[in-house]
Amino acid sequence: MTFTRRDFMKHAGIAALPLVAGNTFAQSAEFNLKFGSNLPATHPLNIHAYKMASKIKVETKGRVDIQVFPYNQLGNDTDMLSQLRSGALDFMTLSPLILGSLVPQAQINGVGFAFKDYKQVWAAMDGELGAYVRRQIAATGTIFAFDKIWDNGYREVTNSVRPINKPEDLKGIKLRTPPGPMWVSLFKALGASPTPLNFAEVYSALQSKVVDGQENPLAIIYTAKLYEVQKYCSLTNHMWDGYWFMGNKKLFEQLPPDLQAIVTRNVAESAVLQRADVRKMNDGLQAELQAKGMAINPTNADPFREKLRQAGFYSEWKAKFGDEAWSLLEKYTGKLA
Repeated sequence: MTFTRRDFMKHAGIAALPLVAGNTFAQSAEFNLKFGSNLPATHPLNIHAYKMASKIKVETKGRVDIQVFPYNQLGNDTDMLSQLRSGALDFMTLSPLILGSLVPQAQINGVGFAFKDYKQVWAAMDGELGAYVRRQIAATGTIFAFDKIWDNGYREVTNSVRPINKPEDLKGIKLRTPPGPMWVSLFKALGASPTPLNFAEVYSALQSKVVDGQENPLAIIYTAKLYEVQKYCSLTNHMWDGYWFMGNKKLFEQLPPDLQAIVTRNVAESAVLQRADVRKMNDGLQAELQAKGMAINPTNADPFREKLRQAGFYSEWKAKFGDEAWSLLEKYTGKLA
């Protein structure tokens, strides 16, 4: 993805920051810590990671220096998760659906058409459901997640065949998905033909018609220039996705309690600010995508939920997650299965 500073300033309204590469930070601090992400330096997540690192350095009087390594500088998600677990990395952000390979219950926020709006999302993820997931992450014994999850946004469907207004419109559509079981299960149940591919392959696969479409938040659709190879963008909001801000438990506990408190508070405050900027950016991109030639249509989630019920999608994932996790999800979403 190419995400220029001008793009971000335009859609998120953030003041310009000096984006310094992680390995150029001074090494004079008492605690030199590393944070890695898979997003460009100018994505809202990293904009706020840089701000957060700067505030922490000031508030700890230079004792804690968090070096920010964006855009897979330290490896892909799998590499960084391995480094986090081994102690080679202090902090990272990761989608719960990808974390699901290690902590299956973490994927529960990605259940199709579960959250009707952001009010439900934050009530659940800042409430009992998020606390439950964090306990499952902590049960690994090596890593933990800070209290507030960061935002990626609702995911939307694009394709080059037709607008998606109802589940039947997905029938026969070859849809690229990330390589995760939740995505494949969801779109099979809706009648599409899911095709797992790494994101690096998406543009060329769409251009060459290997697949008809894909699904992602608007910010990624825009910054990856998918409007060049896709005609239709349907605002399905079929899945909400975020990023757990995680740390290595042993390394974090080596910080004195007062420094732990400063880091913990700043991670939470930065998460709230990042959420607001992601939502503002995604909301502002519909007009930009239309100006690039995309046809954008809203959808009604109810027929999609009913299709998933009929296909046994919710019953299948309820069995996989277990009664405790599912009841916590439905506490915020209402009955799904």
